[in-house]
Amino acid sequence: MRDLQRTVGLLILGTAAAGAALLWASLSWTTGLPGGRPSRAVVGVWDVFYDTAAPSALMIGLAAGFALVFAAGVAVLEKRVSTRDRRSADRLNRPLAPKIVMAETRGVRAGPVTLTVLIPAHNEEGCIVHTLTSLREQSRRPERIIVVADNCTDGTADIARTLGVEVFETVGNVSKKAGALNQVLYGLLPIQGDNDLVMVMDADTVLDQGFLESAVRMMSDDRALMAIGGLFRGEEGHGLLGQFQRNEYTRYARDLRRRRGRVFVLTGTATVFRPRALRWVAEERDSTIPGVPGDVYDTQVLTEDNEITLALKTLGALVISPPDCTVVTELMPTWRALWKQRLRWQRGALENLGSYGFRPQTLRYWAQQLGIGYGVIALSTYLTLMVVMAVSFDSWVWFPFWAGIGALFTLERLVSVWEGGWRARLLAILLFPELFYAMFLDVIYVKGVLDIWTGRRAAWGHTVQPRRIGTKVLT
Repeated sequence: MRDLQRTVGLLILGTAAAGAALLWASLSWTTGLPGGRPSRAVVGVWDVFYDTAAPSALMIGLAAGFALVFAAGVAVLEKRVSTRDRRSADRLNRPLAPKIVMAETRGVRAGPVTLTVLIPAHNEEGCIVHTLTSLREQSRRPERIIVVADNCTDGTADIARTLGVEVFETVGNVSKKAGALNQVLYGLLPIQGDNDLVMVMDADTVLDQGFLESAVRMMSDDRALMAIGGLFRGEEGHGLLGQFQRNEYTRYARDLRRRRGRVFVLTGTATVFRPRALRWVAEERDSTIPGVPGDVYDTQVLTEDNEITLALKTLGALVISPPDCTVVTELMPTWRALWKQRLRWQRGALENLGSYGFRPQTLRYWAQQLGIGYGVIALSTYLTLMVVMAVSFDSWVWFPFWAGIGALFTLERLVSVWEGGWRARLLAILLFPELFYAMFLDVIYVKGVLDIWTGRRAAWGHTVQPRRIGTKVLT
């Protein structure tokens, strides 16, 4: 397993090197084309050559064509995999495929729909009341709410009991959130029917009004639907760092809506599962999918939500993130906390790919990681060349072609966060602050790749949220 995970890091690094070589070759080729010699500037001991002319129409066409072919290829492959899984009758490898589930449940009376909410919580007294309040204020309330208190040393469990919800305290759990959820699910799943839905949500999440009503309605209307993940947006506050994160989450939600709910990750912030799906995941561990037999969540991974998404997709399950199931999640309050969170996410995503290897269901995820790797090269090269140009010229030189490209890029950044309000739009149109935020995330990406390649041990990096002021008492 470790060797396979290291191979992931080596593959990403190799692809990045190949991308850099391709960029260098392209630059070398264009400088040899007709149209004059490049200009020259001196930066210290370096000779810097630059071309004031725009790239040739041939070069622009090749670049655009390559990008379109790659994007279209990934989309077509993803569509074919999805269609094949929906129509699959392979009970051995695709037991959750819609065709199979519909055949097995046809004419079966599963009873009224019920909803049990599990809230794994480790020292979350600062935010648990808000989370429980959002559940109680839903137009469709859950039948059961269980706070899974995992090794808590604060008042999380006592607060939950005071507010009238069930509390399950873990015993001897050393496997973080995944281990805590496994303990409560061991006893819960055997008594659940097909219509007894289970939702897992973070203790620092607040559901938007109508979330549960929409999720239950969609599960009732489509027996083949195995899981519904929420679209999340960031809470208010935390200054500039908070706005960076809100813009990022706004763009992510917009992308999912454009994909018509075809989900990347069933987010841990809030996801509703059908018990059939969770039972099959536990049964197929160490067979069709990685993990310990009997465990719903893989306790060896850093990102259990990403892993269980891959597990369900591998088993043929239909999973979505619809636009009317939204939540508000807490943001990282400091750069240090953000570093820890994103490094865990990035490292976890790469480890998940290493565990699952190359499968049809992971093609999109491999393409996404390779795209991020190429984006790291492109952005760092762009910013480096901007700095070199700024220090090498005696006077500012405008390049109309690249200025136009920059204007289109800025427009895209603005449009993609428009629904986030004027603060989001202002930050987007300034462009460079978000570019430097992107560079911060790129550094985390590179760190994650290097860590997994060198076999460095990963850390969880839990951040305890401060107690909120003015919390409303539940009724």
